[in-house]
Amino acid sequence: MLRKFGFFVVFFGLALPVLAADSPGSISGYVRSTAGVPQMGAAVEVLSAAARTLKVFTDENGFYSIHDLLPGNYSLKVTAPSFLPALRDRIGLRAGSTMMVNVTLNTLFEAIQLGPLRGPAEDDDWKWTLRSMANRPVLRVLDDGSSVTQVKSSGEGEGHDLKASLSFLAGSPSEGYGTVSDMSTGFSLEHKILSDDAISLEGNVGYGQGAGAAILRTSYTHHSEGGSEPEMSVTVRRLMPPVGSFHDQGLQAFSLATTDNLTVGDVLELRFGSELQSVQFMDRFTAFQPFATADLHLSPDTVVEYRYASSRPPGAMAKENDVQGSILAQSGPRVSLASFSPALERAHHQEVSLSRRIGRTNLQAAFYADRVANTVLTGVGVGNAGTGEMLPDVDSGTFSYQGTNLNTNGVRLVMQRKLTSDLTATVDYGYGGVLDLGRPDVELQSARQSLTTVHRHALSAKMNGKLPGCRTHWTTSYGWVSGGALTQVDMFNSSAGQSDPYLNVFVRQPLPGFGFLPLHMEAMLDLRNLMAQGYVPVMGQDGRTVYLVCPYANFLGNNLAPPGLLRGGGWLFLESRNRNERGDYVLRRERSRLERRDIALRKARDQQFPRSGGRKHDHGRAGVVKGGIHRSVALNLRRASA
Repeated sequence: MLRKFGFFVVFFGLALPVLAADSPGSISGYVRSTAGVPQMGAAVEVLSAAARTLKVFTDENGFYSIHDLLPGNYSLKVTAPSFLPALRDRIGLRAGSTMMVNVTLNTLFEAIQLGPLRGPAEDDDWKWTLRSMANRPVLRVLDDGSSVTQVKSSGEGEGHDLKASLSFLAGSPSEGYGTVSDMSTGFSLEHKILSDDAISLEGNVGYGQGAGAAILRTSYTHHSEGGSEPEMSVTVRRLMPPVGSFHDQGLQAFSLATTDNLTVGDVLELRFGSELQSVQFMDRFTAFQPFATADLHLSPDTVVEYRYASSRPPGAMAKENDVQGSILAQSGPRVSLASFSPALERAHHQEVSLSRRIGRTNLQAAFYADRVANTVLTGVGVGNAGTGEMLPDVDSGTFSYQGTNLNTNGVRLVMQRKLTSDLTATVDYGYGGVLDLGRPDVELQSARQSLTTVHRHALSAKMNGKLPGCRTHWTTSYGWVSGGALTQVDMFNSSAGQSDPYLNVFVRQPLPGFGFLPLHMEAMLDLRNLMAQGYVPVMGQDGRTVYLVCPYANFLGNNLAPPGLLRGGGWLFLESRNRNERGDYVLRRERSRLERRDIALRKARDQQFPRSGGRKHDHGRAGVVKGGIHRSVALNLRRASA
């Protein structure tokens, strides 16, 4: 008898967990508005991968209850008329338990409601530190040698499901055909879905003389628990037709891109992806552009990296200003023309680098191999597009010219030293091949045959930092080249020493706000090739002198605010355009007045180049062309997040 009783106790003890596991649970709660009003008739859906979808409705008190649920993880979706849907995921339900989940519904206007200005939440110095230190693998260790672990931030501004920014831009990047308009609106919108995933929409729409130019990009990013972040994006471009004989031949492009990253232990990091481009411009082109990066961490302070790229990276100043639409424009297809035959630039870049961190000093040595077909060169001057040799850009006064193929190898040495907490110095030495004219005094039609690949030495020094007290971020650099060059030495450089040739100055200044306006203002000053060096004169078919240059001298201002903490935004422009070195800065608030002034100034600029019947060089116009600089300064008015 005692043996039977013991057997019964053991059997009951083993069966008890099974009986408890089958005990159902329930989820209940209240649905209210932001004002605390109960919402009757709201639809509450319970989603689970292991069970069918259950749907109930709230009563007159806004109460709902769902019973007979098996233990597991559930997601709760609440919808009601005139309200935005609400989602609560990762609700862990135990056997026999009851979960109370109260939901507050928001309207569309409540979701984008502006809040008071917050000081500490808008301090984005860490973002500027990451952007100024492009040697990313070295930044994955601390001064004491410990590793850096990426974690999610729960501070203010990071928990918002909706992030957006809006900017009105004046100024063109001046890099030939394919850039944004001289007056345009940039926007960026990001919304979190399904907990950690995000869908974003960004673009740039032009309304200056380049009306009709537009870029739109939408992307979806999935954040997995293992650290992988696969992303898929679709980009659509529509550019205005070039002036001249291209009345109905605007550029249209569609691209589909995918990226992903993978970490193998604490040693190997992989990032890879590809982009498929379809371009319609006087013909149809298709390009497949893969890219990949592999970082091998030999020690906490030493990284070996292999990188493959099939398109040029954005310029150094483009990454500094971080404008909606600016980087999108520079990452688009590069098209050129030769005898009315369009061609797409195709590039292949391979690089192996060794990065080492010694205290406060970062060192890098790299060897690279470049192969570029149909290289696109930048020119400046008033040319005739009817010759079929150039693609002019009406906004910047520049044009794109098709060069020869570039096939070269080179080396790069970078040293970066953090002098103080607010000052960093970087020196970059490069040696590689560039395109240059083999002889002077050539015509534009025959310049392509005179282009040769020559090796040049390049040495650049860059200083960047922050002024204490006033929070002024500044970057100044000067790049020296041992001879003439129509392309950059090491044009695929994306290290910490990346800088544009010659003298460049960049300043970003936060401005004090007004107590009655919940706005954050910033002023940006961007000067490129300030001394207008590197201009190579060539003779156009109409007898006027044009110039091939790398890079073009320009002076512009753009939006600097990253779209991380924004719920809205506005702009105030202080603009000046002049054809000499003097300017009359006039405050413009109405876009119609700004457009009328822009048209008048362009007519005045065109009058500087009267048609000439002869074909002799007019080198006396060089100063006028170099002085014809588009100048604009933008003040960013940024609204703080709620």
